[in-house]
Amino acid sequence: MSTIIRNAKIVNEGTIREADLWIKDGKIERIGQIPNDIIYDKEIDANGLYLLPGAIDDQVHFREPGLTYKGEIYTEAKAAVAGGITSFMEMPNTVPPATSIELLEKKYTRAANCSLANYSFFLGTTNTNLSELLKLDPLKNCGVKIFMGSSTGDMVIDDANALESIFKNVEMLIATHCEVDPMIKQNAEIFRVQYGEDVPMKYHAQIRSAEACYASSVIAIDLAKKYNSRLHILHISTAIETDLFRNDIPLNEKRITAEACIHHLWFTDADYERLGGLIKWNPAVKTIADRDAIRKAVLDNRIDVIATDHAPHTLEEKKQSYFKCPSGGPLVQHAVVAMLEGVKEGWITLERVVEKMAHAPAICLQVAERGFIREGYCADLVLVNLNKPWTVQKDNILYKCGWSPFEGVEFHSVIEKTFVNGNLVYDNGIFNETHFGQRLQFKRN
Repeated sequence: MSTIIRNAKIVNEGTIREADLWIKDGKIERIGQIPNDIIYDKEIDANGLYLLPGAIDDQVHFREPGLTYKGEIYTEAKAAVAGGITSFMEMPNTVPPATSIELLEKKYTRAANCSLANYSFFLGTTNTNLSELLKLDPLKNCGVKIFMGSSTGDMVIDDANALESIFKNVEMLIATHCEVDPMIKQNAEIFRVQYGEDVPMKYHAQIRSAEACYASSVIAIDLAKKYNSRLHILHISTAIETDLFRNDIPLNEKRITAEACIHHLWFTDADYERLGGLIKWNPAVKTIADRDAIRKAVLDNRIDVIATDHAPHTLEEKKQSYFKCPSGGPLVQHAVVAMLEGVKEGWITLERVVEKMAHAPAICLQVAERGFIREGYCADLVLVNLNKPWTVQKDNILYKCGWSPFEGVEFHSVIEKTFVNGNLVYDNGIFNETHFGQRLQFKRN
């Protein structure tokens, strides 16, 4: 398909300018004046709309294989493109966990046959699978994932020697979930003694405490500095962790980077009273002071990337008592518009949203030819109306689990169209499933 987008306000690399854009053979062929004699299949008048590079979400859990009653690659990728996310990187804690090259490649095969978004998958670590980690092709995979906190199966790295060996020997990006499990278990027992199984959900932030997050992040950073590892710490949730990261060097020179997630930028512990287990995540949503500190760190570049940690569970599961209620929630459909609400509120600019959700993930993960609106780059693009209010309701939620922590929230921006590799896959509620996404490629030395 050859498509011309006319009169769009293009948001890219810190600027907003009105221009036309020509998509040809899946790539951005030209930005600016388009020749009159070209042949094209479709023309879109984007007058009044903003054209953004598609968001790159570096942390999702799409639940396939083994947990597909909660979500699957097909359904969650559809929700993602409807939300302006054109590429995702999925985590390994499925059933079975993706802790071998063979199991990892099965996920790639599945995505190639069903995902409307582009995709990559992290290889999971265990105490004993270093040999598999060392086989991973850095040009075709986003990285390896260490759970330095709770996970499924044998994916928690609780052997100090195994942890150090991974940092010492793995040369590609290491993404970490940082919480100290013994501290969490000790905190949990204190509340269990007082409340039994019915611990009020508001105490989740004290059980999975700031101290448990900080202590684990320090361990990871110390190991990364010792071995010059490429470390990316996921879902920062505390104010005290933000000071562990640097903002005095360019992102492409950083060896240690950090991610913030939508829920930690939006919710606070005051919301547990209203939403209960629906906002139970690991790491926990914490205080308003923590939220505001994370926002500040995003703005001053101590935190580099904004992602979702999309992790659906059924509503029945989320309504269970504290210790039975699983952590995680669905976010990919509403992540970009939630950040655009931040633009309306004035705490972040539109240019910074694009930087943190598209440019920075591309730089941080070294994604090839995506994340920017540049001639020659893949045409992963999103047209947004910043002045079209709508309310999240059951009948417009696309997640397989059928619920959202944003249900009842009125957003003032809407995703109108999403292009993936030049294909208009989402158009005002209508999906085009004739083309699927592509496996992400990476540029690494």
